[in-house]
Amino acid sequence: MKKNWIILCMLPLFFLPGKINAQKVAEKTNLLYWATSTPNFGLEVMLHNRWSLDFSVGHNPWDLPDNLSLRHWLVRMEPRFWMREAFKGHFFGVNGVYAAYNIGNIPFIDDLKEHTYKGNLYGGGLTYGYHFVLNKRWGLELSLSGGYLRMEYDQYFCSDCRELIGHTARSYIGPTRAAVSLVFML
Repeated sequence: MKKNWIILCMLPLFFLPGKINAQKVAEKTNLLYWATSTPNFGLEVMLHNRWSLDFSVGHNPWDLPDNLSLRHWLVRMEPRFWMREAFKGHFFGVNGVYAAYNIGNIPFIDDLKEHTYKGNLYGGGLTYGYHFVLNKRWGLELSLSGGYLRMEYDQYFCSDCRELIGHTARSYIGPTRAAVSLVFML
């Protein structure tokens, strides 16, 4: 299942133009994701003056103090339509996401206070965003996504004991991502 989702997410990359010019490729990182100690990287390529393709990954391999765990890796792809031109102003996107996670012992979320969840999620949705041009090379991008996620996971009593409670599958409809991204134009 993981392999199929990764292949599906990577497939559009084969249709990118062979020649990439300056100001048509952007590297980015979501600053909100860094607040969870998650390194992340995005690459966005302009396909046409009002279309682009955003591809981003994130990976959090660490256990935090007090057995708090936010371990995961995530792959996300999003074709975008820009209202003016790529990398300027308002845009709308359709996104797909796949992630594998092992999270638990998070004191401010009731279900995660004393339980650990290990599993996969996949889904998709719609995005609205705005790209602020700061100068020739730098930009700031704000975006919000909402949609559907399917989560399939094993639930454990705690991260140390690994006592399995059961396997669950759950669907979610609602906000799926918020981003404040620092963007560098190549």
